[in-house]
Amino acid sequence: MNDNHSTTGDNSLWIRRFQPRPDADLRLVCLPHAGGSASFYFPMVKALPDFADVLCVQYPGRQDRRSEPLIDNIPELADRVFSVLLPWADRPLAFFGHSMGASLAFEVARRFEQEKGIIATALFASARRAPSTHRVETVHLQDDDGIIAETKRLSGTDSQVLEDDELMRMVLPVLRADYRAAETYRYEPGPPLRCPVVGLVGDADPKVTLEEAAAWAGHTEGTFDLHVYSGGHFYLTHHQDAVVREVVDRLRTA
Repeated sequence: MNDNHSTTGDNSLWIRRFQPRPDADLRLVCLPHAGGSASFYFPMVKALPDFADVLCVQYPGRQDRRSEPLIDNIPELADRVFSVLLPWADRPLAFFGHSMGASLAFEVARRFEQEKGIIATALFASARRAPSTHRVETVHLQDDDGIIAETKRLSGTDSQVLEDDELMRMVLPVLRADYRAAETYRYEPGPPLRCPVVGLVGDADPKVTLEEAAAWAGHTEGTFDLHVYSGGHFYLTHHQDAVVREVVDRLRTA
């Protein structure tokens, strides 16, 4: 693959490489949570060793893409991300998704297997219940105050943003669209993945129980391991070193 893909066409919009490693053995694709952006993964990128070229996905509607139409459903978002990642599949791909990003990572990995016969090196599913588990969630139907309250409860957005009315007016449409995508996602039964799956979850996460996280085991023919950390939905901001160690160990073994 010509490395110019990183700066041309759709790739320049969707893919952020904060520390390009064109000679790396594999590529790790990082998919953000609802309301999140590619920059959420910047600390992880800095902490990962050079054997992984990290591709952080930037969804439409945020930061420098804020003028673009939002995508409010997982299937369409997965189709777009899959298409954008195809030029990068000249090397093994692994996926790390947090919250909504984990559902998206699963769907993108499915597309690579089903349409291209490409099996991911690993899928890291962070702070998200397994696709086959279901909860009735309606945050996306609440008024602005309701969405703000939920965001504060999960502590996933900078408090300075939450307290700035102008910034919140910019962020709220993104939050609502992402919550709609996450909450209306429904698993379409099909063959399990063939790649190893690693579940990561906080022991006090209000969005996923340990049983819901453990159910990821039913979505792969490969190995499954579950790692539980202290904390809530954004446990990984407090356990970055441990999470990075797990990712590195898994990818090196693979």
